[in-house]
Amino acid sequence: MDRVDEVYEIGREKFSSAVRIGEWLRNLMAERAPMRDVRLFSPDETESNKLDAVFASTRRAWQREILATDENLAPNGRVVELLSENTLFGLAMGYSLTGRKAFMTSYEAFLPIIASQADQYMKFLAGAKMENAPVAAEVRPLEALQDFPAITILSTSVGWRQDHNGYSHQNPSFMASLLVKPSRKANCYFPVDDVAAIAAMEDAVRQTNKINLLTYDKNENPRWIDSNHAEFQLRNGGLSVFEFASSRQAPEIVCAGCGDIMSREMLYAMQIVRQYFPKLALRFVGIGALSHGAFGTVERPASQELFDEYFGQKTPIVAAFHGYAETLAAIFGRYTNPRRVLLRGYEEKGSTTTPLDMLMLNRASRYDLALDILKVGLFYGIVDREVAAEAARELLRERELAGQYIIKHGKDREKDVKWQYKIQS
Repeated sequence: MDRVDEVYEIGREKFSSAVRIGEWLRNLMAERAPMRDVRLFSPDETESNKLDAVFASTRRAWQREILATDENLAPNGRVVELLSENTLFGLAMGYSLTGRKAFMTSYEAFLPIIASQADQYMKFLAGAKMENAPVAAEVRPLEALQDFPAITILSTSVGWRQDHNGYSHQNPSFMASLLVKPSRKANCYFPVDDVAAIAAMEDAVRQTNKINLLTYDKNENPRWIDSNHAEFQLRNGGLSVFEFASSRQAPEIVCAGCGDIMSREMLYAMQIVRQYFPKLALRFVGIGALSHGAFGTVERPASQELFDEYFGQKTPIVAAFHGYAETLAAIFGRYTNPRRVLLRGYEEKGSTTTPLDMLMLNRASRYDLALDILKVGLFYGIVDREVAAEAARELLRERELAGQYIIKHGKDREKDVKWQYKIQS
């Protein structure tokens, strides 16, 4: 693993998870070259999804004539490009069933195309292990004991950043279709940054008899944690406390983020609220993985005791999720009374607009989340009403100014794009 052991400029240095994953795949393909047992199945968007580092180790598979003007084509190429997610997933299934490692990538909005195939494959995995058959283990046929390498799907070009494709390219429902399946054959990873993305890839490639989904923004985002933290989070039920963003005393409000963009906005929101209430005890809990009915992966779900340790039993929670809020709300409901959770996510509001406007349309921007924290503080009697009212007026005005600038200039304000995170002292 290309390790990042310490972070000196937390929240200030920016990197692309997609670029790092492309480099990781390049190295994996180079290492496994003699075995030739790794393939990437991709639409014609390997480069636009910023995974083109793989072409340093392999080429696109191509069996016809190769012209002088063609790029990265070879008969023995290990990247299969075809503009059909259905066909690509079928090929990935076949590849995995022969004991080899299959990776697939697509735009987030197009992955629902394979939802039924993924469902059937998870049923096959359960059937191959005879999990639903009342047969004693000692009489199971040998083929039923086969372990198949997991298929790992990379979901990128996410709806929160569809600056030019618009409303039609905003659909995070594939993750929901995986998480709703009680067969527990799916892990959904939400790396908070490029370091967490590599930890997720390392974890996913070790899995068997699973579909793994990694969801991440391909653009540059702040780096928040180091490799030790990222690996710990996945071992620890997918949960971790970001100490640099959390008060030392017991929290009065717990804030949580699931997904790189949502975590960034929540961390910025906490920074905003602290400008008005510097003594307010806030804690940030990062959510790095989900599985059916649980925080964490199928193999390492979060226990009730761990949830209570991080979120408390009665402490109010403000959370932001990459996908539909209902998806994460169902998991929170397995651990606690969902009435204590104010949860934001994608509300099916979109357009061909700027990244910040997308967030504001869905009430998930740093300004909206800061307002939510204030709202919860008022409801529970934690913050001073007059100070909170003045803060809310200023935040609503700031949100309005940001929107007006977007309408006039067609881009986000520089102050919003180049936001400087300040560590909690």
